[in-house]
Parts: sequence; structure tokens; C-alpha cells
Amino acid sequence: MNDTVYDYVIVGGGSAGCVLAGRLSARSSNRVLLVEAGTDYAPDNLPEQLQDGFAGVAYNDLRFIWNKLRVTVPPRPGNLPDTRPDKLYQQARVMGGGSSINGMMANRGSPLDYNEWVDRGAAGWGWDDVLPFFKKLESDRDFDGPYHGKGGPIGVRRLFPDIWPGYTKAIMQAADDEGFAYLEDMNADFADGYFPITISNIDDKRVSANVAYLTMEVRARPNLDILDQAEVQQLNFDGRKIAGLRVKRPDGERTIRANEVIVSGGATHSPAILMRSGVGPAAQLSHLGIDVVADRQGVGQNLMEHPGVSMASYMKPDARLPKGMRRQMIAAMRFSSGVEGCGENDMFIVPTNKSVWHALGDRIGAVMVWINKSYSTGEVTLNSADPGIEPNVDFNMCSDERDLVRLVRATRLLAKLHENPAVTGAVHDVFPAAYSERVRKVGEFNNSNRIKTWIAAQLMDLGGPVRRSFINNVILEGPTLSELLHDDDTIADWIRTTVTGHWHASCTCRMGASDDPGAVTDPSARVYGVEGLRVCDTSIMPCVPRANTNIPTIMMAEKVADTILAEAG
Repeated sequence: MNDTVYDYVIVGGGSAGCVLAGRLSARSSNRVLLVEAGTDYAPDNLPEQLQDGFAGVAYNDLRFIWNKLRVTVPPRPGNLPDTRPDKLYQQARVMGGGSSINGMMANRGSPLDYNEWVDRGAAGWGWDDVLPFFKKLESDRDFDGPYHGKGGPIGVRRLFPDIWPGYTKAIMQAADDEGFAYLEDMNADFADGYFPITISNIDDKRVSANVAYLTMEVRARPNLDILDQAEVQQLNFDGRKIAGLRVKRPDGERTIRANEVIVSGGATHSPAILMRSGVGPAAQLSHLGIDVVADRQGVGQNLMEHPGVSMASYMKPDARLPKGMRRQMIAAMRFSSGVEGCGENDMFIVPTNKSVWHALGDRIGAVMVWINKSYSTGEVTLNSADPGIEPNVDFNMCSDERDLVRLVRATRLLAKLHENPAVTGAVHDVFPAAYSERVRKVGEFNNSNRIKTWIAAQLMDLGGPVRRSFINNVILEGPTLSELLHDDDTIADWIRTTVTGHWHASCTCRMGASDDPGAVTDPSARVYGVEGLRVCDTSIMPCVPRANTNIPTIMMAEKVADTILAEAG
């Protein structure tokens, strides 16, 4: 491998990286290397956890995530001392990336999102430009027509209302009673309403980018190499031209030569790789002793997510997932807040009919609400030039007042939905939920948690005062529901401390026009100021779309791969 000069080296075997490797190696004259920091599991050797239709297993398994990536989520405190706690951010470290551990929601977003990308300088990324690539990536089992693909690698489907479990059905009935319309197809009808979620899940098995794009046939190509358990230490330049990269594996370091490198490490790690390699804000790099190759002020800036909060409750037995059903997020609702300047479809609600993989999670249902069109931004900065030290990730969620105001209103809407007779007939004891470090640790996939949560579940089943006492004294880490709803200031304070993201980090190497000092890449994903380097993942999004980011990321990789092949002739 040390003697090979690759045409393309792809850094990161996530959703984008798998697509790029599959598409670029389809041209037999291209010599392609895919580098992944985690473990590569071929489709014929996938662990059960990476196939499970229940999404809450894989991302709670420490084998498949970056164990030391900790982030700060709440808004910065202004002039006060910054005492915000950090917490683990479950970023995939396994072949397939986020598509191997995520919620399998195959949501494209709104045409408004991609037309806004064009307005922000990403020429050629409007809705009419990206729709062909959304269609190219999918094989829709339910619908055809002008919005859907039938021959793509990613199989998608929906679970329609006739098989919705009791809790999901009750929440959606409450939405219907509030005047929201039923939409059959969330990816073709962009109105407000509730709908079956389109999922990348066939025969109750996850369809990851690994399974879809790196099939056994693709892996057998003589012009495609895969190197797993390889952490990128630094990109190597000859002047401003990419020359290759240096990686570290359990058996030592090696240098890889390349004509072109495509960084696909995700919105937290791609900017860190660039900055450690000398591409980023010059003052920050120089302070850390990093030689500056290209001064790009936007690297690591503009970090975006979908900030949200949740309410949970104890589900009555007949409202829980029926035996044999693994899929827990089945239906969702989008709506417009009406807050000035926030646009349409700017909010999203999704119930989960099983909150965690264990016995306690079987009994607790939760409704998440997040800001689909968010405005708060944070940043990714380096703590050290050492590639073994994770970057500093500060989401700064709800720092934009529009986000905070909308979540306050959305919290009251969640409370109102839970007052609906359909919901009160399905649950007991509604409470504000927080995805804290304590909750996350109880959700880790291990036998100790299996035993502890089984005991907790038996206590919950005792009902009445015992259950309420357990919720108030063991589960709750903040106000009760009645305390929370006292006034909007109380809700706002709760949001500032409990707001969480949904693993949709994006926009830290954003695309833009050549005269935009904050842009990192051009609309072809080429990094400004250097040659032979591109970035392709959620980080190049100009702004986060109204969607779970996985399917938009796969679309972007399809489009960038198409551009690269066209440029090469």
C-alpha cells in the first residue's frame, strides 16, 4: 500500500464515504482507498446490533462510537463563568457511519432548504438539482412517480396507520384533533401534518450505506482497497497541493499517497482534520504550533443541529410495542410555529414507542420535539495539535432567541397533546424528560443495565404512588410537569439546561461562493485555497435542512461523486 498512489483516498467510511467509495470505484481506471477509523464489518458479517430494526441498540453500544468525543450543548452563558457540563456525543465510529447506528429516518427535508442553499452561495444545489440524486439513492417500496426512485441502493418503506402501536396511534390522534392533516408521503407532500415516517429499513433490518453501497460485489473490485481501524493523523501537502495523508493503526503508522483526498469525517471530525493539517483559521492554528497551509476562517464555524426537548410517560401495556415489532419510531408530525422569520415546516414532533432497548425502556414512551429550521450556531475548535485529543465542540443551542421561543411554545404543545383523551387512555404519569449523561449511561448496551432496568421496570409496574415516587425521585432531574408549566420563564430555564441535539451535527465546512470568507468549499466540494482536497459530508451543508441529515448526506455524496466522475471525463 505504501508504494501505491491512489487516485482518490476517502477519509471516513460513513454515509458519504461509503457512497463515494462505491461510485468512484465503479470506474475501473480509478484506484480508490477508503479509510475508516472504526471497524469494517462486511455485509455478510454484520453484528446483530447493526442490523436491528430497533434504533436504540447500535448507538448505545460503545463499540460503534467515538468514546471520548464530548460536547457542550446549552447556550453560552454570556459574561458569567462557563460552567456548562459536557457530555458524550454518540458519533459513529464504524463502517457506514451514522447510517449504521442512527434512527433510520429517510427524511429529505423541504425544497425550501435546498433553494436556500443556492441563496447562500451553493450554486447547483437547488431542489430541482438535488431531486434526481434523492431518487437515484433510493428504492421506494411504497410509492413511485416523479418524487421517488425504484432502482437505488437504499431501500425505503413506511409503516402505515393500520399497524401503528397504541402509543404512537394515540399521539397522532391527538395531533389530528388539533387540526393537523394526515399526509401519506412525507417526501412528496411538504405541507404541515402527520405521517408515517419513511425509513431505510427493509424486512425489519437496517439498510446502512455500508450494506447498500459496499456490497460483497463492490468489495471484490480490484481497484478498491479498504483500510479500517485507521485514524488519520494529518493530511500531507506539497506546497498547497495534496500529497496524501498519514494514518495510525494498531500495527503502527503509515503514509499513503494520493492525487486527491476527500474528507468525509462528519461535522465534528472533518474540520478537526483540516485544522490539524493546516487548513483553517490562521491565528488559531499558529497558536497551537500548526503550520498554516491555507487561512480559511470558516473551518469549524457555523456548527448547526436540531435542538429539542422531550416529554415521557409510562405506557399502559396495550399501548406498548406489540410482540415481534422492533421498529419504535413509526410516525411523526411537522408544523409551522408561526414565529416571524422562521418559515414553514420549522418544527418536528416524533413519538418513540419504546424509549430504550431494556425493560424500563419497553414501558416508557417519549415524544420528542425539535426545531426543524434552527438558527443557533456553535463551533468546533482544536484543543491541541495532537490528533489523539478530540476537538472542542460547542453547539451553543438556543443561543438564538428564535429557537428558544419556539421550544417554549412547543413544550406547551406537547403538554396539550398529552391532555388529549386518546393519550390519557394510553399512558400514566407524564413527565418532562432529559437526555442527560445519567440517562445515557443507563442506556448503554450491557448486562449490568439489563438487570438494573428490569428491577426498575418491576417497580414501575406496581403503579400508583410507587410509580410516581420512582419517577419523581429517581428518573426526574428537573421540575415535574406541573412545576414546568407554571410560566414561560420556567420552561425557558428548563430548556436552557436540558436542550439536546439529535445527532444531526452539520455545516462546519460549509459550501459557498468564492468571495464568501466564511465558505470552506466550493459547490463541487473542493476546499478553497488548496488543490486536490474536497470535503463531503454534513459539514459542507450551508445550513441544516429540515430533515434528519442521513439521507441528505447520501444525496450529497451521490451528487459529488457524479461531479468528480464528470470532471475526470
